[in-house]
Formats: sequence, C-alpha cells, structure tokens
Amino acid sequence: MTFRSTTKQRGVSLSGTIFVLVILAVLAVFAMKLVPTVTEYMAIKKAIMTAKTAGTTVREIQSSFDKQADINNISAITGQDLEIMKNGDNVVVSFAYEKKIPLVGPASLLIEYAGSTDESAVKKKAAAE
Repeated sequence: MTFRSTTKQRGVSLSGTIFVLVILAVLAVFAMKLVPTVTEYMAIKKAIMTAKTAGTTVREIQSSFDKQADINNISAITGQDLEIMKNGDNVVVSFAYEKKIPLVGPASLLIEYAGSTDESAVKKKAAAE
C-alpha cells in the first residue's frame, strides 16, 4: 500500500537558481566595468567647476584642471580638451568625450559623456545633435 502526499512541493529548482545566479553575475560584471567610468565623469565635472573658479585665463583654467586631474586620477581628458568660452562676464567650461568599454569578444559599450559649468549649454548641444 502506497501513500500519496496531497501537498505539492514548492521552492526553486536547481536550474532556476543557477539561471538567476548567472544573470546576477553578468549584471555584476557589467556594473564593475561601468562604475569606474561614471566615477571618473563625476570627478571631471567637479574638476571643471574648481578650475573655473581657480583661473581667469584659458591657460590658468587648463592648468588648474590638469592639477585636479592628477589628484583625482582623471585620464579620459586633459586641460587641452576643455572648451572654454566667455559668455558676457561668465566663463563657461565644457567637455565631451567617448568611453569605449570592452564587454565580451568583439562586443563593447560606447558611452558619450558631456558636461559643462553651464548645464543649459549641454542641453542645447545635445538637442542640436
């Protein structure tokens, strides 16, 4: 005589667990490659704000940015890559660059970063493109 259980088993199967772990691992690798570029972008935005207040001429602003880049380990751009314009009495410092992040084999991720001390300038530039 055999007894049948009237309750159904519940839970996650081994294959379901492995699938979820693989997805989480891929997302973790993606995040580990992306976070340093975002951190560098934020450091660049902070450095151009500091450089804008530190200098009055183009060369002083570039030199100040290069000093900040050395301190903050910024390698994506240099002071020569900055676009410095005078808008009346206001100096606007802006930048734009691309970062290519290799993923797997020939696949890579291309991120276009842009920033300015005048955020309306970045929005206008993005709308024009």
